[in-house]
Amino acid sequence: MGKIIALANQKGGVGKTTSSINLAASLAVLEYRTLLLDADPQANSTSGIGFDPRNIKNSIYECIINGIDPREAIQKTETPNLDLLPAHIDLVGAEIEMINLTNREYKMKAVLESIRDEYDFIIIDCSPSLGLITINALTAADSVIIPVQCEYFALEGLGKLLNTIKIVQSRLNTQLQIEGILLTMYDVRLRLSNQVVDEVRTHFEDMVFDTIIQRNTRLSEAPSFGVSVIMHDANCKGAVNYLNLAREIIRKNGLVSNEELATTVTA
Repeated sequence: MGKIIALANQKGGVGKTTSSINLAASLAVLEYRTLLLDADPQANSTSGIGFDPRNIKNSIYECIINGIDPREAIQKTETPNLDLLPAHIDLVGAEIEMINLTNREYKMKAVLESIRDEYDFIIIDCSPSLGLITINALTAADSVIIPVQCEYFALEGLGKLLNTIKIVQSRLNTQLQIEGILLTMYDVRLRLSNQVVDEVRTHFEDMVFDTIIQRNTRLSEAPSFGVSVIMHDANCKGAVNYLNLAREIIRKNGLVSNEELATTVTA
């Protein structure tokens, strides 16, 4: 049974979509069957992995609202072992259409339960909000990764997100866990970045991933080519960071022994 991991933060610009794409691609490169689910109406994960949302016939919207089989919407990507369940702009109206539906918080869970045995990991890129689609993602997920940028307002809104996660845990998904807090956009040259890292690690301790995602030009370039950073430049720091994150998650979930992961990719 595949593990479902949502990446969520209602604050925009924290590297959530970048992390969703590149974590999914890294898990795929490490030979785990992986599905990237774009649950953001902006469809940036869809375009960032090489698909034009305007040409998407079936998406997560049709799966949730019209009940189509997700296999009819899933797209193969250029990366071996990586599939995409795309989004398009229609998803913005899904929350309104779902208001009067019974069990509206469980619609995405029902979609994913039918295919989770076909994947080792399902990575959900949530929208930068705490609306009904994000609640659906958290209800469907086994765990959540919270990207936090190494900048001045790093902890802004984090308390609200953690409170939302607690509500979901108590009312909708008692099995939901926090996979970890992921520090992104780290610049080793800036004192502020190091202060934010220290502050987050002090407050959240073991909840914080060891891996930190550094600022990297290749990470910014890759979406314009419609590929993950590991397909764009496998030797750059961004690719190395996300491979190490994937290895850390694999190790945390006990899928391989520590000995097999002893050799960590280094930049």
